[in-house]
Amino acid sequence: MTEFDETFDWVVVGSGAGSMASALLMKQAGKSVVILEKSPWVGGTTAKSGGVMWIPNNRFMVPGEDSFEQACEYLDAVVPDGENSPGTSPERRRTYASEAPKMLDFIVSQGVAMERGSSFWPDYYDELPGGVKTSRTVTAVPFDKNELGKLWAARLRQGFAEVPVKLDDGMKLPFARHSWAIRMLLVRIGLKIIAGKLTGKHWVTAGAALQGRMLKAVLGKEAADIRLEAPVSEVIMEAGKALGVVTVKDGKLWRIGARLGVLINAGGFSQNQSMRDRYMPGTRAAWSNGIESDTGDMHAELERKGAVLAQMDQMVGFQMSEAPGWDSDYVKPGTQSTTGKPHAIQVDQTGVRYLNEGGSYEEFCENMLVRNRTVPAIPSWAIMDQQYMDEYAVAGKGMAKKNMATWLASGWMRQADTIEALGQQIGVPSAALKATVERWNGFVRGGRDEDFHRGERAYDNWLGDPYFKDGPNACMGTIEKGPFYAIPIVPGDVGTYGGVVCDCDSRVLKADGSPIEGLYACGVSTASPMGRVYPGAGASVGPSMTFGWIAAKHAAGLDNQL
Repeated sequence: MTEFDETFDWVVVGSGAGSMASALLMKQAGKSVVILEKSPWVGGTTAKSGGVMWIPNNRFMVPGEDSFEQACEYLDAVVPDGENSPGTSPERRRTYASEAPKMLDFIVSQGVAMERGSSFWPDYYDELPGGVKTSRTVTAVPFDKNELGKLWAARLRQGFAEVPVKLDDGMKLPFARHSWAIRMLLVRIGLKIIAGKLTGKHWVTAGAALQGRMLKAVLGKEAADIRLEAPVSEVIMEAGKALGVVTVKDGKLWRIGARLGVLINAGGFSQNQSMRDRYMPGTRAAWSNGIESDTGDMHAELERKGAVLAQMDQMVGFQMSEAPGWDSDYVKPGTQSTTGKPHAIQVDQTGVRYLNEGGSYEEFCENMLVRNRTVPAIPSWAIMDQQYMDEYAVAGKGMAKKNMATWLASGWMRQADTIEALGQQIGVPSAALKATVERWNGFVRGGRDEDFHRGERAYDNWLGDPYFKDGPNACMGTIEKGPFYAIPIVPGDVGTYGGVVCDCDSRVLKADGSPIEGLYACGVSTASPMGRVYPGAGASVGPSMTFGWIAAKHAAGLDNQL
């Protein structure tokens, strides 16, 4: 019988949003909780992310705008079942559609301020049955992390947007010159930043706001003992049951027992290149926006303990470019907003267009990887003209007028007076590239992308330019005004999307389909309940929080009470 150095009711590995949600529920049930985080910061990948939650039929939606039945219809339409997607099933998807709104209500009841992400943030496949063209997204209200106190404010992982602006408002700012309302929004944000500095506030938004607010709730309710730089090396098992973990305390191995269970929410393996080479060849850790501690330790440990790993070739793709400074950027330069705008397309190394440049970033990168198996497509090339450069920022690196000389000098951006000459510069057959651009221009003039249907989804147009009037929709514009430009695009990501297979109660399953007693998991430590698809913004954070909450509910015996 294992002897433990100390024992808690609930032992949580990792400090992502699902961990915090589970701790708050365990506190309400009167149980003791320890959260073990191997890094020096609280928040996990969630804190660095957009912090968006995809929550169908949530409290912020207009009555009649959504329903449990509509959400299930959509998930069934977009998420295929099959042997290669054991993380999902009709039962797990229905569990999510039913429990996610309840989880959100519980979190709000704990004092965590949430709001609708936007009234217009469409599902990624909104044209399918059950899809919503408005928004199922939920985000945290911007947060002054100084509310955590000096000690914990310093321990909250850095977010990607440490300003007092809502995520969806931030997306409007590039169009300020077209709208007085957006200009006034920019002024209000500027005044709030100034006021914050004068009053000693440190505003964060997106994922850092979510995790800051969750951390404040956990600390305020004394819901968990949170320990940093406390890596877990082993799940202690006896007679097929998880009894605790081996961690580190004061530089020594430390055994912590778990009366009710162990929850693994330790992130993915985005920074483990050897695992990437094994499961998703052609991808690079250097292209990932995953956090440095995302090394797959618990994936390997759970597999040793009899769990089944699945969907390991999946990642939450986020196309990016090796723009100047990319290797030292805290957030790698994403290009979704580049190729999704008018006057831009993407081609492979043969000069052929092969995807819808708008749409889901996960599908975009999956298409790149699939294409590359038969035709060189990593890197691919974004092709733009002067119309684009006059109007839009490039890869989050600012406007061309200010940065063009640096971009061209670095060799990252290529420029030529003709499409044929641009093809020569990037090593793409000139005739093929010219034919592709002419075909695209014909689609724009004809009002329809006959190859990949760009602009036929509400989401495609949301990524475009709402003020664009010269094409058939908000994301299709001709490429005809020289000079012409190209930048390389690679399949980056915001994290991996595969892990252990779990049941509807978040219990980790063995190969025979039976649960490992006392062992639970959520987040990207698991094979996603969304299978191999990303149905909408927040399809990682929402399920992580929900299934972490479900795990605690099951372990505490509260299944029929919430």
